[in-house]
Amino acid sequence: MKAVHLISKFHHKYMFSKDSKLEKLKDAETIIGSSIKVKGNFQGQGNIIIEGSLEGSLKTDASIYIGNQAKIVANTESKDIIINGEVRGNIKAKNYLAIGGTAKIYGDIQYGEISIEKGATINGQLLMLTEEHKRSEKIKAEEKNSAEEK
Repeated sequence: MKAVHLISKFHHKYMFSKDSKLEKLKDAETIIGSSIKVKGNFQGQGNIIIEGSLEGSLKTDASIYIGNQAKIVANTESKDIIINGEVRGNIKAKNYLAIGGTAKIYGDIQYGEISIEKGATINGQLLMLTEEHKRSEKIKAEEKNSAEEK
């Protein structure tokens, strides 16, 4: 699987917890192939691989891999994100964001940790998420979950 090989080659140690020893993205819940163009709002809990085009919004509690040929027009939020393609929209990587040398990003970026390869294009602001910000986000999520249970 081409995407799995690319993942393991590029900063895989940050994609998943050390306990799981890199699940790779073969267990991806959603894969949008290179010939696929979709519009919609995606929200989930599993890993997502995008090699095609997506327009809308993209949010998951797990990890996102955006391939070299991918074109995204969406706000994107995830725990960990690897970007090698084009993203037009704001990005929030709560834990780790890896930006490859072929990436083109047009939007503001929030991240816990970041790496940027030579050759990447970024047109937007970078904002590191502080521990205080991460805690407040976690509290908001817990409050939302408890309200939904009632």
